[in-house]
Amino acid sequence: MWREARNAAARARLEKSLPAVFPAPVLRHALTRPLVPPTPRLAVESYWRHHILRADRLARALAAEAGGPEGWSWRLGTAGENLSETGLPFSFRMPPAPFREAPHALGKGHCCVCGRPVYRFGWHRDLWGAGAPNRNASWHAACVAAWKFWIAPADHVKALKRRQGHRCAQSGKRLLRTAEVDHRVPLYRIWREERARPWHELLGYWGVPNLQVINRASHADKCAAEAGERASARRLSAPATGDPAADAE
Repeated sequence: MWREARNAAARARLEKSLPAVFPAPVLRHALTRPLVPPTPRLAVESYWRHHILRADRLARALAAEAGGPEGWSWRLGTAGENLSETGLPFSFRMPPAPFREAPHALGKGHCCVCGRPVYRFGWHRDLWGAGAPNRNASWHAACVAAWKFWIAPADHVKALKRRQGHRCAQSGKRLLRTAEVDHRVPLYRIWREERARPWHELLGYWGVPNLQVINRASHADKCAAEAGERASARRLSAPATGDPAADAE
């Protein structure tokens, strides 16, 4: 009874606040949720949160449309910098985000992840013909979901398992309940060997193209091999190189 009453009120509030134009897949999703989101913005956020792999693809496609800022290169913040002011990441494990960095920030109305304009309800296209972005917004709803996916892919293991047909990407055996999310190409190698790539290509290493779910035993073997590789790199590199990937665990 409580849920029915709550959803009836939420549905009425949602329908009252809907504009004449609204993404149909989002509305269908909202009206079939166990708890109906009561506003268009919450409906959009819920849609992307429950279609996380789609959000990943879209965010990377928008980044490719925008292109990286001229003169930008992937770098990390140092101990002497105020990272909250510079916007630089503290680790190569964080996705590069040039439009979050102070010299390249585009300000309100543009997404700080992909750099493209943000429209009503955090949407990525101007479905309403406003002709100008929403100056109160700095994230696409899809890019918010994608960013959370990139920095914590293990939170979305169920979606990744479904994508793999519940088979281990290493052994081909059925995935166990203890299976873990892994980057096919480890991020320390991306920093060491691939960081000169175009920015939108780099993002693929945090997204679906470089993610796999593997059983814990296979993951342990892979991690051991990678640890051996890093140890070899430490022995070969001079102490003065300052390579953060050399000491990565």
